[in-house]
Amino acid sequence: QVQLVESGGGLVQTGGSLRLSCAASGRTFSRADMGWFRQAPGKERELVAAISSGYSTYYRDSVKGRFTISRDNAKNTVYLQMNSLKPEDTAVYYCAATQSTAYNPQVRATDYDYWGQGTQVTVSS
Repeated sequence: QVQLVESGGGLVQTGGSLRLSCAASGRTFSRADMGWFRQAPGKERELVAAISSGYSTYYRDSVKGRFTISRDNAKNTVYLQMNSLKPEDTAVYYCAATQSTAYNPQVRATDYDYWGQGTQVTVSS
């Protein structure tokens, strides 16, 4: 069983930055794909960024050049650095984990087995 605990959300103005952290329990972190998803009110959950056990990354188009995903296997932690934040980035952000199956990370929510409780990110205009 893997437990994921997110932190780092909050309220920020347009153009500001936040760094989300997700601490994972268990001994399999280094072999896991890790993803950051978000869900805004009335919208479907969407993948923001993901990183595989081989450090291959994926970003959705709307965050490319602004967000950076990284992982520290020694700390069992994955990060999402978010810069140049926009009001449309407002959502609950979830960390998710699943066993790696390929070099590139998995990108569908249904592929992920473990989820954190979520952290709210609000960007004011």
